[in-house]
Amino acid sequence: MKFKTAFVLLAAFASLAAQAKIEKANPMDELDPYAADINEQLEKMDAEYEAATGKSALVVDFNSINSAFGMAVDGGCYQRTCKVFISVDKSRQRAQLFVDGTAVGDEWKATTGSPGHGTPNFDRHPDQPLRIYDKYSSTKFPGGSWNGYGNMPFAVFIRGGFAVHGTTGTDKTGNISKLGTVPLSHGCIRVHPNNGKIFNRLVRAAGAAQTWITVHE
Repeated sequence: MKFKTAFVLLAAFASLAAQAKIEKANPMDELDPYAADINEQLEKMDAEYEAATGKSALVVDFNSINSAFGMAVDGGCYQRTCKVFISVDKSRQRAQLFVDGTAVGDEWKATTGSPGHGTPNFDRHPDQPLRIYDKYSSTKFPGGSWNGYGNMPFAVFIRGGFAVHGTTGTDKTGNISKLGTVPLSHGCIRVHPNNGKIFNRLVRAAGAAQTWITVHE
């Protein structure tokens, strides 16, 4: 009986230790947008994503290509005049989604860059061609996953390595439980993966030229 009790306690301890290890890794669940080799990292991520899903991570919005030699985004819209607009308030760790100029639901809890990895202010269309993922697990920081979608689910990249994406955990554990509290990321904007999926799908439908992202203090 004592042996059985000890075994149960040991198994429980191992489970808690494994969970703690995952949660400890979760704050590091994304690439570092400030890394010197960020372009190489992104290209590797694109290749991994395509190999895993059979789909390209880069989406070209042909309606917004200004010439055969450039890929400048020009959707003729700005903030709320765009089909999809998200405004991220770093001071309050909140994000508000707009569709056709109208706020959709309540504000989302968000997490932006920690000291030394601060999220820049943005007021722009996302880069063209649009880099957008459904699921991805960082090979550099592989801790955690959300429902099989990896630890950077539904990522929509703004510029370079900076993205809006879902995160891992639950409402009571991991990074999801920390949303809306204090800046913790490496520079990306984390939201609940359910909200990340909504934003991802809207951006896929609207295209880069009809998407606007504002990040402010």
